[in-house]
Amino acid sequence: MTATPIYQQHLDKTPANFTPLSPLSYLERTAAVYPDYPSVVYGERRYSWAETYARSRRLASALTMRGVGVGDTVSIIAANIPELYEAHFGVPMAGAVLNAINTRLDAPIIAFILNHAEAKVLLVDPEFSGVVKLALEQVDHDLLVIDIEDDSFDGGERLGDLTYESLLAEGDPEFEWSLPADEWDAITLNYTSGTTGNPKGVVYHHRGAALNATSNILTWGMPQHSVYLWTLPMFHCNGWCFPWTMAANAGTSVCLRAVRDEPIYRAFREEGVTHFCGAPIVLNMLANAPDHLRDFTQQIKAMTAGAPPPAKVIEAMEGMGVEVTHVYGLTETYGPSVVCAWKDEWNEKGAEDRAALKVRQGVKYVALSGLMVADPETMEPVPSDGETMGEIFMQGNIVMKGYLKNAEATDKAFKGGWFASGDLGVMHPDGYIALKDRSKDIIISGGENISSVEVEDTLYKHPAVMEAAVVARPDEKWGETPCAFVELKPQAEANEAEIIAFCRDHMAHFKAPKTVVFGALPKTSTGKIQKFILRDRARELG
Repeated sequence: MTATPIYQQHLDKTPANFTPLSPLSYLERTAAVYPDYPSVVYGERRYSWAETYARSRRLASALTMRGVGVGDTVSIIAANIPELYEAHFGVPMAGAVLNAINTRLDAPIIAFILNHAEAKVLLVDPEFSGVVKLALEQVDHDLLVIDIEDDSFDGGERLGDLTYESLLAEGDPEFEWSLPADEWDAITLNYTSGTTGNPKGVVYHHRGAALNATSNILTWGMPQHSVYLWTLPMFHCNGWCFPWTMAANAGTSVCLRAVRDEPIYRAFREEGVTHFCGAPIVLNMLANAPDHLRDFTQQIKAMTAGAPPPAKVIEAMEGMGVEVTHVYGLTETYGPSVVCAWKDEWNEKGAEDRAALKVRQGVKYVALSGLMVADPETMEPVPSDGETMGEIFMQGNIVMKGYLKNAEATDKAFKGGWFASGDLGVMHPDGYIALKDRSKDIIISGGENISSVEVEDTLYKHPAVMEAAVVARPDEKWGETPCAFVELKPQAEANEAEIIAFCRDHMAHFKAPKTVVFGALPKTSTGKIQKFILRDRARELG
């Protein structure tokens, strides 16, 4: 008979030594330790941590009394306002799953999400009442609609029988909520962009949310009581887990309804902002804002993701006192899961060289267990030569549970024990990855692979270029050629021949765009350029 190993003898999990990981515990702790410290700022509205905790408990209590519980979905469509922040705690405190909906979606897609998620409750910001009204006509089940009121927004209409504040009034500020029975339980549901077909529902669990929230603090070196500006939509990967990060940090969330340069710079000055996140397009907007707006004195840290930010944009931001950290991730990885971890010895390099280093995506987050660039067929890692391209794979606690009610897509995403990102990149000799393209965005011209990102980075170096995106244009001779869509800076001038000549002077000739189209670029709500629209336009050029 085999003896029980000594470390398995009466060393079991008990309530005394094991608690499920959940970011909900961060709010409870901060409200107890720093009850009077500021939690959320939105115009004239100011809340303390004690107030945010009480309002979140009221929300959880009211939802519970209305029959919402474990496994139920509570959806919300709102700008970055306090109610959306509170929902990140109040909804899971009731045992339910929060579904924050992209505010730029049209009515049919919103209706699809509400139907697919089987939403029991929908909280509606007045700014989006028009599109939600149309969506509700296509929902195939009854749900409770709650109207959020906002004195700072003029417009919208009531869709439900109850306001958010009336709902809170039903709840108990001392509601005895509990942590999930299992940290693997779902906490939120986020839908992918769905540029081809219906969006997929990405399910997060409490454990992953807790780990990535604290990883944000460690990765960014955030001092306690930081002041965080919400330029990143809270619906996007749950704001990269920053609602929970700020509870753990006992910091202040400064909310903004609209992302524009003037209110952002005003928040920098008046609220003492220390940190903010945003897509490269947000950094580009700030870098090109009028000089008179840039009246702030504190050091500010910016975290950016999405397509690699042009080195020139990073250089411009750092020139005005904003330190940029580049991260990379997907909805399926709770937002940021890879970071260009900075090394002190790189500070000795010139501004241009530092910016070039920062556009690399980097190394795995503290909470990510595995990261590799590999051949998607053999799953063999590519050489660490900075040139051989492969697909980026991730593994660990901050990879989603899977896609809701979509076993086929879940199985396809989890390949050989790894999550397949669909992104192409290279591994550098120092172990840092660099994203080269989405697999669908790579341009194959005359048998040569051309990275649209590389061409875009060259275009951004042109002094007249504000924004740029490159896609494939069908070509009878070469198969495909690079087609550049360019928006010029105000009052700047440039023609197609000048742009093409500039690119040929700064990169291999075969990689330079053969076509340049001028005009505003279509973007998603998170500032990402919608390349699928541009690909259609390029095909229409003939």
